[in-house]
Amino acid sequence: MKTMTCKELGGACNQNFSADTFEEIAKMVSMHAREMVQQGDAAHIQAMNEMRNSMTSPEAMNNWMDEKRRAFNALPDNNGSL
Repeated sequence: MKTMTCKELGGACNQNFSADTFEEIAKMVSMHAREMVQQGDAAHIQAMNEMRNSMTSPEAMNNWMDEKRRAFNALPDNNGSL
């Protein structure tokens, strides 16, 4: 299990998320970001808008995902502890 923050995955806060795979952690952070945007959190709205603006093509999105996946894979296993 590995841990990343919302901010490390392009979000706006330091809330921790832990998962065994990049896909799992990306899904958790995405759900968190959507919830925060629905609640009107300005920092998360800004982060989401910046992310959307930077992903101008499928290639840009894939490059971003690959970069975040590499960062996740490089993390040490925390064995479920934060």
